[in-house]
Amino acid sequence: MSEVSGEARSVAAQVERFVREVVAPYERDPRCGSHGPSDALGAELREKARAAGLLVPHIRDDGSHFNHRETALILRASGLSPLGPIACHVMAPDEGNMYLLGKVGSPQIRERFLAPLVAGNARSAFFMTEPAAEGGAGSDPSLMQTTCRRDGNHWVINGRKAFITGAEGARVGIVMAKSVEPDTQGGACMFLVDLPDPAIRIERVLETIDSSMPGGHAVIAIDNLRVPADQMLGEAGEGFKYAQVRLAPARLTHCMRWLGLADRAQEIATDYACRRDAFGKKLIDHEGVGFMLAQNRIDLKACELMIDWCAGVLDTGDLGTTESSMAKTFVAETLFQVADRCVQAMGGTGVTGDTIVEQFFREVRAFRIYDGPTEVHKWSLAKKIKREWREAQGD
Repeated sequence: MSEVSGEARSVAAQVERFVREVVAPYERDPRCGSHGPSDALGAELREKARAAGLLVPHIRDDGSHFNHRETALILRASGLSPLGPIACHVMAPDEGNMYLLGKVGSPQIRERFLAPLVAGNARSAFFMTEPAAEGGAGSDPSLMQTTCRRDGNHWVINGRKAFITGAEGARVGIVMAKSVEPDTQGGACMFLVDLPDPAIRIERVLETIDSSMPGGHAVIAIDNLRVPADQMLGEAGEGFKYAQVRLAPARLTHCMRWLGLADRAQEIATDYACRRDAFGKKLIDHEGVGFMLAQNRIDLKACELMIDWCAGVLDTGDLGTTESSMAKTFVAETLFQVADRCVQAMGGTGVTGDTIVEQFFREVRAFRIYDGPTEVHKWSLAKKIKREWREAQGD
């Protein structure tokens, strides 16, 4: 298994101090709204991270990356505040998009589109999911309705997208569309585009239960978007394969960040329970409360171990799709229970905005759906179990 270096532990410790001391005080900033923190607040926080040498801290100055196990420590530390990943510029979808462009992008694409992202000078959006009411691609990307066709040295894209995180205010877009060209056999293609573009129209920004991601989640109309052929990411018809290159690690980095926020919620709930008197003793001394916090401690350690195991698999070079599905399912479901217990232990205070515990509950509830609902991941795992059984039977 890959090693965790002292360098990575040092960076994680620096990130933790930065998030606790510099970023957390911004959590009550009025620029934090229902569609996430404003771009002005995000830019202010990134400048503070840049000054501290902690912008995209999982990427070294020479461009090399810490391995996934090391990244887990760093991103967990960034997640101690809902604003931490934004300040350190490791929030979704940017972190996953940067990873994808670094793996698949041509030198020209990396210079034009990746460099501004890594520098923290731009946000990005990943245009894949489509409106369910129109039969579009959600958890099943094979249902993709957005199409692309060749027109000379360009591709023309038409369709609609939904739940596009951060589209409002993004400067870089990765657009996924199904090719109608015979030589691509109906495969998907990915394109890099500059935003805003008049052919990509935000119809509305949805009101959702979560509020941590800048720009919120938008419904998008794409009308005759013309993209030069050299802005295609990788090869035509290979888009579904590239999506897995992005999604497997991105599911895990979500887990890393939310584990950090769970740590903070547990700290807040513990502090409350140890200070609050009820029925002649501290809340922590009542088994109904103390046992909840004890179970949280157990569950947080289990999530840590699951993330570390999956990160080690990814570090072997294996894509780790099955492992990331297992980790995402386990961590999302387990942290939701952790969040629920934190709220319950704090009683009425737990459902107010006086602490970030209430926001954590909302965010992690959405996480059970985002990046693939729990049920889809379990369905995929069940299919693999059946396939392995049949192979074992010699079928």
